[in-house]
Amino acid sequence: MATAARSTDRSGARGIIRQLTEICGPSFARSAGAADDVAGRLARWVAVPGDSSAAAEVLRLAAANDLTVVPRGAGTKIDWGAAPEQVDIMLDTGRLAGIGHQPAGGPVVEIGAGTPLRAAQAVLARTGQRLALDAPSLGATLGGVLAADESGPLRHRHGGPGEQLVGVRYLNADGELTSAGGGTPGLELARLLCGSQGGLGVLVSATLRVQPVPVSRVWVTRPVGSPAEAYDLVRVVLAAPVDPAAVELDLQARANRTRPPRHPDDPEAVARAQHPSMFRRPLPTASVGALTILLEGDPADVSERADGLLGLLGDEATADRSAPAWWGHYPFSPGETALRIEVPATDLRAGAYALRDVAGSPVPIRGSAGHGVLYAALPGSLPAERVASIVTGVRNTLLARRGRCVVVAAPPSVRQAVDLWGELTSLSQLRAAKDYLDPHQRLAPGRLPGGR
Repeated sequence: MATAARSTDRSGARGIIRQLTEICGPSFARSAGAADDVAGRLARWVAVPGDSSAAAEVLRLAAANDLTVVPRGAGTKIDWGAAPEQVDIMLDTGRLAGIGHQPAGGPVVEIGAGTPLRAAQAVLARTGQRLALDAPSLGATLGGVLAADESGPLRHRHGGPGEQLVGVRYLNADGELTSAGGGTPGLELARLLCGSQGGLGVLVSATLRVQPVPVSRVWVTRPVGSPAEAYDLVRVVLAAPVDPAAVELDLQARANRTRPPRHPDDPEAVARAQHPSMFRRPLPTASVGALTILLEGDPADVSERADGLLGLLGDEATADRSAPAWWGHYPFSPGETALRIEVPATDLRAGAYALRDVAGSPVPIRGSAGHGVLYAALPGSLPAERVASIVTGVRNTLLARRGRCVVVAAPPSVRQAVDLWGELTSLSQLRAAKDYLDPHQRLAPGRLPGGR
């Protein structure tokens, strides 16, 4: 069981590495090194199977010896979530890569779990197609993106990875290969793999929707000085007929300062009179952030929508054919506590101000303002108890607004002091899936909410 200590003596360990070598090949099985950890928990062995059959054999070997297995893609988010109770075999999916055959211009594509997302996008781009996935993690594999339920700015229009999913092939803890979706039952169960951090199954491949690469893209940016001003602007953007592909907010941790009054005939003063709700807060002398809207589509249509948006946002707004430097990047760095705040877009400013007020000072925030998904960074130097009080305070504020705050990644001391997930409505569903797919708690035990 998950709570029982799993051990293998020295002779048994030699037997395990020998069998892993026979399954994966001499160059693809080894004892784990210092860098082979999952959220700080070191693995014992690393196996890199060459196909789904070999991956199934690794899982059957683990089952026969009561060993735990944790899948790993590129490792870009290996420190996200809870540390597993034990990592005996780290199953590296790097060789489970490739793009399946698809008819030219077909609406879906099957991609191996170990395929880097950027590589998949580059191959699809040759036929004028793309995935509506733009995960910020550099080098992330498709399997890693799905396992972490990671999405970027395009989530505004297209939703997260689960909403792009048509079908999957995955291995359960006993090494049984299962297909779900794509014309077979079980897609709802398969979508639970998104965000499960490898705790429900080992993803082999996924079939996702594809779409034409947009001919034209324009980013319209407007400086903002506070969450309230950003909220007012987002309301204006979402109410306008501009059909944004993404609406992203970047707020830095810097105090707000105001400008002196403008002349009544100044264009901005006129805009303030025409759109008072947009300008409730005075604009900063040096803006503390920016709101950027991505427009995609036919060149003439995009140009027309961009002009309309520029007129709405005032003369400080600019349009560019390239994204701002911060676009598609997280506001946190390794060693910091990373928070994910989910709140209805109508309560955007409440979520941002709750974090600022509880923390006692402005906190870097970035994310999809139009979709209500924001990321924030707390300094790694903050004591764990202080982080716990901040997270609790934010959750209490968001609770009444149907929002939530998740600790995405954090230093070890913070992990031990904080409930990473908070209240989770899908907890019973996740537990039922875990008991069904992994009753002996061999796949990433402890990675799921509730210690599963």
